[in-house]
Amino acid sequence: MVPSSPPPRKCILTPAQLAWFQTSDTHKVIVDYIEMLNESVVGAKLSDEVVESEAVKAILAILDHVESIARDTPPVDNSSSRFGNPAFRTFYDKIAEIAPTLHTKIPSLPPQTIPEISLYFIESWGNRSRIDYGSGMEMNFLCWLLTLHKLQILSAADSKPLVLRVFWRYIRVMRLLQSTYWLEPAGSHGVWGLDDYHFLPFLWGAAQLRGHKYIRPKSIHDPEIVEEYAKEYIYFACIQFINSIKTASLRWHSPMLDDISAVKTWDKVNSGMIKMYKAEVLGKLPVMQHFLFGSIIPYEGPPPPMDEDFAVDAHIGHTHPHPPLGNVGSSHTNEASGVSPRDIAGGWGDCCGIPVPSAFGAARAEQQGNTHLSNILPMDRLGGGGGGGPGASIGLIGKGIRPVPFD
Repeated sequence: MVPSSPPPRKCILTPAQLAWFQTSDTHKVIVDYIEMLNESVVGAKLSDEVVESEAVKAILAILDHVESIARDTPPVDNSSSRFGNPAFRTFYDKIAEIAPTLHTKIPSLPPQTIPEISLYFIESWGNRSRIDYGSGMEMNFLCWLLTLHKLQILSAADSKPLVLRVFWRYIRVMRLLQSTYWLEPAGSHGVWGLDDYHFLPFLWGAAQLRGHKYIRPKSIHDPEIVEEYAKEYIYFACIQFINSIKTASLRWHSPMLDDISAVKTWDKVNSGMIKMYKAEVLGKLPVMQHFLFGSIIPYEGPPPPMDEDFAVDAHIGHTHPHPPLGNVGSSHTNEASGVSPRDIAGGWGDCCGIPVPSAFGAARAEQQGNTHLSNILPMDRLGGGGGGGPGASIGLIGKGIRPVPFD
């Protein structure tokens, strides 16, 4: 019997703690798991026959249930805003309430582990207070699968169906949530990111294409090739999705993807994506300060500082070092306070970035001819974070993004 344990908590609050994490066994376990899943889909297509274990079938049924909850929770009338729809909080609360019950459907899962594992699952769908979603939430889904792997509910033999069936099903549910509730990009790098929300589909999608006889990275610029191969390859499906919700060309709204398309082989794209994930997700304090550690995914590094320079938001749980002059980096507010984060002078600092409306909100504003809303931030044209504009230089690396060699 697996003993019950305290709930997972946030442990990485300082650069020193992040530096320790990057050399830890836990970091290695996460990276090894990503690479194991990556290798399992080299040369694979979404339509490939795969053997679904009972655990994989149970997970797929859980994802179906999440989708049904979303479809039963319509957005509220929020036509005057391009930002996240408040109905997402209702959806989130429904997921949080039913999560323990859903986990009882997973065969052989020790009941004592459900409270811990459920938190990763709940946090996979977005942030309740900010109504946003980003690579940190995507990583929670990855680590939800990792916890099941560490508990031997999932095995290495499940790797291929986990990417081609489970993860791709998760992405499709997330697209529904993003389009229904207009989830804001969490801490978006704007045009300097891969897309507004996701990273892992591009990483594992590149693995699928390694060694392909005909398709090259530059093929993403050919609309006919994108349309033909989006049904079989995650990378092209993501390109097709981006093109469907944003105007202009990839070179304008997604220059990082445009730059990557100049790499000669998918092998180099894939290895570069792994390096980039280590640097921009696992290596970034704004992402990792929100990550939850527990008994299954442990943190055994230096303790958090015990001084007045750090404050914890009691409602959201973000820990922010206060700068000497005040506003930037201070605690976020939430819906209970009656003050929107975008009304706070000084902005949010590096934790969650400037609040950015979704591309879906931007597109809807244009369709309805709402010039006031569509001019707030031309995010559908700039790629998500306001990082570009008429004066933006294509091919440069945006603020806070370290260049990672793909070639």
